[in-house]
Amino acid sequence: MAAATEVAQATTTTTTTPPQNSSLYVGDLDREATEASLYELFSQVGPVASIRVCRDAVTRRSLGYAYVNYNSALDPAAAERALEALNYTPVNGKPIRIMWSHRDPAFRKSGVGNIFIKNLDKSIDNKALHDTFSQFGIILSCKVATDATGQSKGYGFVHFETEEGANLAIEKVNGMQLADKVVYVGPFLKRMERGGNDSKFTNVYVKNLSEDTDDAALMKLAEEYGECISAVIMRDDKGKSKCFGFINYADTEAAGKAVEALTGKEVNGKSLYAGRAQKKAEREAMLRSQFEEKRAERLQKYQGMNLYIKNLHDDVTDDMLREEFAPFGSITSAKVMADDKGKSKGFGFVCYTSHEEATRAVTEMNGKMLKGKPLYVALAQRKEVRRVQLTQQLNQQRMALASAGRGPGPMGPGVMFPPGGPGPMFYPGMPGGPGPRGPAGMYGPMMDPRMGRGRGPRGPPGMMMMGPPPMGPPGPMGPGGPRGRGGRGGRGGRGAPPGPPGHMDEHMEGGRGRGFEGRGAQPVLSLPAMLANATPEQQKQILGERLFPQVQGLQPELAGKITGMLLEMDNSEVLLLLDNQEALVAKVDEAIEVLKQHNAIPEDGAAE
Repeated sequence: MAAATEVAQATTTTTTTPPQNSSLYVGDLDREATEASLYELFSQVGPVASIRVCRDAVTRRSLGYAYVNYNSALDPAAAERALEALNYTPVNGKPIRIMWSHRDPAFRKSGVGNIFIKNLDKSIDNKALHDTFSQFGIILSCKVATDATGQSKGYGFVHFETEEGANLAIEKVNGMQLADKVVYVGPFLKRMERGGNDSKFTNVYVKNLSEDTDDAALMKLAEEYGECISAVIMRDDKGKSKCFGFINYADTEAAGKAVEALTGKEVNGKSLYAGRAQKKAEREAMLRSQFEEKRAERLQKYQGMNLYIKNLHDDVTDDMLREEFAPFGSITSAKVMADDKGKSKGFGFVCYTSHEEATRAVTEMNGKMLKGKPLYVALAQRKEVRRVQLTQQLNQQRMALASAGRGPGPMGPGVMFPPGGPGPMFYPGMPGGPGPRGPAGMYGPMMDPRMGRGRGPRGPPGMMMMGPPPMGPPGPMGPGGPRGRGGRGGRGGRGAPPGPPGHMDEHMEGGRGRGFEGRGAQPVLSLPAMLANATPEQQKQILGERLFPQVQGLQPELAGKITGMLLEMDNSEVLLLLDNQEALVAKVDEAIEVLKQHNAIPEDGAAE
């Protein structure tokens, strides 16, 4: 630092800006910093108009920067005082970096007045760098690059308001000593302007060397192509060669000749590879890019021909999977995914040679029973694509529910349903007392049939009381349906006579109750979309509401008990049962056998 005071005797310039600018950018924020903690700090200087910590749109995590706006009408100089007094003040133990907010990015990206400093001592932080260069002009931004642990990377940037300030700083500080290290100061260059790294390099990486090649042998080999500064073989902790090394040449021409000559050259019976030495991060980025490119090419090639199959039995093998899907076309690969112990994960993939074959296999095999389990078959998709589709479905569902809650619909005006939950469902023939006026014996999924006669819980006019769905078996119904008094917002009344499952829409149209007015249609929502945004308990509730009417059509008196048994299965299996009547019949029969074995029902069979 002492040397920095010798480089110039320029007058220290006070940071100024037009008084109308009252907006500040606050960077290097701790991720846990909030608007409240920033307000507590910045309000000490002047009247704060607003503070906004910028956050990720999905996770809502802080992005590490914020904007602070002062009320310039009450105190025009408040923002300037905050910039001078609070810059580099610790917030949650981390110094913040304050600069004027420039809404137009063209000024920041122009590079005018921006300089680059390297070979900085690890002890120099943002404030020390700012103090060193502030004597040459007004500084808009000053930053020392740090790693994930907050340690200096040994270089930084200073952005001056004018080109003159930047030039003066380069002239006075370049080559000077700061904290016992000679620093380099020069104009900042964008990555694309730094001069083709692929063509201008002096450090060469050589691999596939024999184990007996040492540093001296590598140096002798390298000197054939130009002046060599150093050559080193990389070794492990025991001193054994890793069979690769680095050669540093004096000029780029010699390095280029070495790469061209050494690549493919036979040395001690081994073919060498030589190339420009790369930093680890650069190499990883290049390999990642190559991998993603090949992966995208492969996915594009087999798009619409690769099938995803889940709910596989543990005993299903690759050959068995291929055999089941072979009748629908020529299969290029069939694979059941397994864990590191060789146990099946319950899903796999089958790839065909054409889109038509894959489509035919999906149509024929989806829901088919294999070793007692119904298969789920669909076109394979990347995880990112599935996530986007689920997000879109969820957004559409929320919009549909919001519009249904605002306007009059089949439940009448003012009826609201929780976001992400199912729309109204009805169970014909449910026991109990009153409900909203409408079809006889019909209750919304949130109505408790145990309320019986009498007044129910009070609620705002036009609102239905919400609660868990009734999952018990249906009881007998008298003609005309029950009478009773519901909660405020509707009385139980006469409705249409009950009918078999599948005719609920007719009941809703024929019912004379005033609680249900057929003045609109409930939007049809995707079942997978509803499940994607529901808790495990809500998922079982939603599936139960869909499954119960179908089971009731097969076993009216045991519907509640059998539905509860089927809901113990995995959700994916329940979804298959909803789509496949044959699989549902088989599972219901299986459930009846289990009930017979446990003496839960008479041996002569199910109810009439």
